[in-house]
Amino acid sequence: MCRLFAITSSEPLSPMVALRAVDVMREGHDGSGVGLFMSDLAGDFEHIKKYPILSGTFSHDGVKTLDRYMEDRGFSVRYEMSISPSVQPPPGTPRRDNYLIRVYSYPPGWEHLSEAEIQFRLMMTRLQLRMMGEEDASMSIFSFWPDIIMVKEVGDPLAVAGYLRLDRKELQARVILAQGRQNTNYAINIYACHPFFIQGIATMTNGENTAFVPIKEFLMSRGFPGYIGYQSDSEVFTHILHYTTQHLGLGLEMYKHIITPLTDEELKRHPDGAWLRMLKQTCRPLIIDGPNCVIGCLPDKTLFIVQDSKKLRPGVVGGKPGVFAFSSELCGLDETIPVRDKSEDFQPLKYDTAFVGPDRREVKKWNQWDALPHHH
Repeated sequence: MCRLFAITSSEPLSPMVALRAVDVMREGHDGSGVGLFMSDLAGDFEHIKKYPILSGTFSHDGVKTLDRYMEDRGFSVRYEMSISPSVQPPPGTPRRDNYLIRVYSYPPGWEHLSEAEIQFRLMMTRLQLRMMGEEDASMSIFSFWPDIIMVKEVGDPLAVAGYLRLDRKELQARVILAQGRQNTNYAINIYACHPFFIQGIATMTNGENTAFVPIKEFLMSRGFPGYIGYQSDSEVFTHILHYTTQHLGLGLEMYKHIITPLTDEELKRHPDGAWLRMLKQTCRPLIIDGPNCVIGCLPDKTLFIVQDSKKLRPGVVGGKPGVFAFSSELCGLDETIPVRDKSEDFQPLKYDTAFVGPDRREVKKWNQWDALPHHH
């Protein structure tokens, strides 16, 4: 079991808010890892968030490799937050030379490219750097995208946060996803740490996905270079959401129909049953096998939560206009937004998707029995 917490707030917040909520739920994670995803950035990044931001860890040699690679491709550094701790790392946390958050200007000539081409090139840059870093363990690259910062490390979430001084005022965001990881399935690989990210989309999961192999094989056969990695069985949730929205051109509501479709019996009774049956057949290899709770963020900063249909993992969303939180336990929500109308707290069940849009006004709910949004 992992512990998940996400928050969307009109006022900028320190990542410590999310990490403290994870800490309150600490019975459920063993301190084997922490992952942070921050977007709708504030602080020092408020005015430069339209430029791509590279997040990762680097050895001294790795920084030199990065500099050469980016210079050769015409990227120039606009702003850098380099974290090089001089103190001993906490128990279980490896010593790394540099945690880099670096904002780049686009190379000359990119202003004429289409949005899709820019997004593809940013992704390929991230993947090439990751591959180079894996050869000699000199770089781990988590994201390279405008308005997104990611931090991942092995160790106890609060201890790591103190070690990296994540409470610094320059580091603030209005959307934060945090996970305290329990190392259930694999040796600790920093790439197995949630949240996962691809082209503006992030998700994190509590649970296990026993259908991992067929899903992974289907995605890898799509011919899209971003569908690689898979150090964790949960990374496919991010890629299925990307595939649903970017390749199939469907909305968030359809994500649930793809990962946990209605049974054939139920589809007979659904007003859009025929179309949904076709979707289920086409995307059959993407059906998940829980128990899972997935919390994620879309490129427009919408936060959402879904559950699988069988053995539900806990998950709740609540808040008030201007600030809403998604938590794998109620105590995380109580810690962060104690003053709220608790009768409005919502725990999605097997057919539900709950989400909060970028306006942060209310929790919206969508059920698999609802008539479909216009999709043809």
